[in-house]
Amino acid sequence: MDYIYSNSYLSMSIFLLLGIALPFLTIWLIGPILRPHNPTKEKMTTYESGLEPTGDAMVQFNVRYYLFALLFVVFDVETVFLYPWAVAFNKLGLFSLIEMTIFIFMLVLGLAYAWKKKVLKWD
Repeated sequence: MDYIYSNSYLSMSIFLLLGIALPFLTIWLIGPILRPHNPTKEKMTTYESGLEPTGDAMVQFNVRYYLFALLFVVFDVETVFLYPWAVAFNKLGLFSLIEMTIFIFMLVLGLAYAWKKKVLKWD
């Protein structure tokens, strides 16, 4: 019986070591040997739609972009939680209905707060 457990630990250890070692070997040892390396001045320039780049590369974005992205993530997570709940609704019962109602209420409260702060208004 001990032989089976030690054999499974051995195989798991081998796979773990291979899983860690292979990416490093590929990136640092095999990659530089196999990839083409012929840098020219033209290849080392920044590409911007086939035109010479102009202006500063550091551009500040409006905070609203990030707020829209965060709101999208919040409602995306909401749907991730709603689908499994809807599939298993008959088995879960009344308690899960109350929990999901509280969850949706908290999300609607967050949406109302964002609406009140005019985060969703695009200028």
